[in-house]
Amino acid sequence: MTDTITPPGTAAPATEAPARGRRPYRGRAGRGWVVGRTALLLAGALLTLFPFYAMVVLSFKPTGPVTFPDSLLPWPFSTEAYDQVIGAKSVLRWMGNTLVYSVVSVVGVLLFASMAGYAFAKKRFPGKETMFWSFLAMLMVPYHVTMIPTFIIISEMNGVDTYWGMIVPTLANAQAVFLMRQFIASLPDSLFEAARLDGCSEWRVYVSIVLPLIKPILATLGVFVFLWHWNDFLWPLIVGQSLDMRTLTTGIASLQQENVPLNMLLAGSVVAFVPIFMAYLIGQRYFQEGVSTTGIKG
Repeated sequence: MTDTITPPGTAAPATEAPARGRRPYRGRAGRGWVVGRTALLLAGALLTLFPFYAMVVLSFKPTGPVTFPDSLLPWPFSTEAYDQVIGAKSVLRWMGNTLVYSVVSVVGVLLFASMAGYAFAKKRFPGKETMFWSFLAMLMVPYHVTMIPTFIIISEMNGVDTYWGMIVPTLANAQAVFLMRQFIASLPDSLFEAARLDGCSEWRVYVSIVLPLIKPILATLGVFVFLWHWNDFLWPLIVGQSLDMRTLTTGIASLQQENVPLNMLLAGSVVAFVPIFMAYLIGQRYFQEGVSTTGIKG
């Protein structure tokens, strides 16, 4: 056996490439996994979107019996149900009540939660940790347990069938305070120290530094809180007892007791869904950023 000597300045001969017999097998397996995963995700997406498709299609059907699967076809097409829903004064009143309930609650929750989150994240005061975790423990208490005492208090204060009676009990949101605290805790302390050295008051620090830096979490919570209140059913049903104080969810539910045609009910559901979808589209960029950054630090 002789050794091959490579002269100086000459590149060493390339070693023989490893056998490639298994590479096509790995490629087929990888492609099969991608195809299977894509098919599974597509099936899940179709199952998720099918109820929305059925709701929209059936809402554009003329009044009459519903037969499957013929009724799931997009024809015949009719806007009769939407003409009746949008033209009804009660539905417009319910939509206005829902907008007031949702928008005012969003503003109030974001304001109080951001203030509380800033205090719990960056301020020092006796009993801060005990107070924070005690407040956070309210997340473990079922909502239905506190509903009756809350209604009794609101009733004694003559808050039944009023906007403030619906809105005020929902402003103390422990989950919103927790998310605000986690997000604000990730902000560098040097910003706040520099602002205080420049003579900024606490209110100026909150308005000029905290609020601009927490726009992502504000948008994220805003979408969530708007969604919660827009779809809220039980509390508006208890407090808004008169016809004029009903929200869309309680009003549409009451239509089922009046033998209203199915296409009108679904048209009302589509009308109730559109504002939620628009709110998500408006805050989508901040929503995604807030979800990806909340809770990473702190």
